Amino acid sequence: MGERVAVVSGAARGIGAAIAKRLASDGLRVGVLDLDADACADTVAAITEAGGQAIALGADVSNEESVAAAIHHLDSTLGAPTVVVNNAGVLRDNLLFKMSVDDWDTVMNVHLRGAFLLTRATQKYMVEQKWGRVVMMSSTSAVGNRGQVNYSAAKAGLQGFTKTLALELGKYGVTANAIAPGFIVTDMTAATAARVGVSFEDFQKAAAAEIPVRRVGTPADIAHTASYLVSDGAGFVSGQVIYVAGGPKD
Repeated sequence: MGERVAVVSGAARGIGAAIAKRLASDGLRVGVLDLDADACADTVAAITEAGGQAIALGADVSNEESVAAAIHHLDSTLGAPTVVVNNAGVLRDNLLFKMSVDDWDTVMNVHLRGAFLLTRATQKYMVEQKWGRVVMMSSTSAVGNRGQVNYSAAKAGLQGFTKTLALELGKYGVTANAIAPGFIVTDMTAATAARVGVSFEDFQKAAAAEIPVRRVGTPADIAHTASYLVSDGAGFVSGQVIYVAGGPKD
């Protein structure tokens, strides 16, 4: 697997950084993509210091030209990307009657348009090599979550996108799957706790009490699952949504 190249969006921190580092430790070369290339420095440094290969890619995933330029740069430096992890995401939480059109559009553009553009830009390399892996980052919010009508719709949309990709690209040796994390300790969940006026420690305790395995998740939990889905061993797993949430979700 040493010659394979992956691109991970939203990889400057949190879940994306953990996935990028894990794929690098699995032997892949990694394009660490985020809105600001400079923000990717820590992730790239961690990978290279551990003996892996990675480059920082600055791109707005919702912009077609920006994505195309980043993928062209990745191809010309580390090689043709045949693994894509669509992890870039933002929150603009609010109840429906308070939600602005901008709140809706921003979430849709980053999650859905971003995943479409990045996957479309990389699929030609997968088809050429007759091998590829697409991993989407969904969420337990896809089954509904108060105050997240935009985020929930986007994450549910990614699941439909995943299943259709699996149908379209399967004959080329390409699989497409989605990971739907539950409560994961990241800057994003910390920001949510701050917004609702609860200490992050108490926020985690409350969440853990509702989770069957009685703990909250970590970025490493998601990275383990991504590692499996990207592996050769997962070649007969496609079109699936895996809830990594410490228990079942509907």
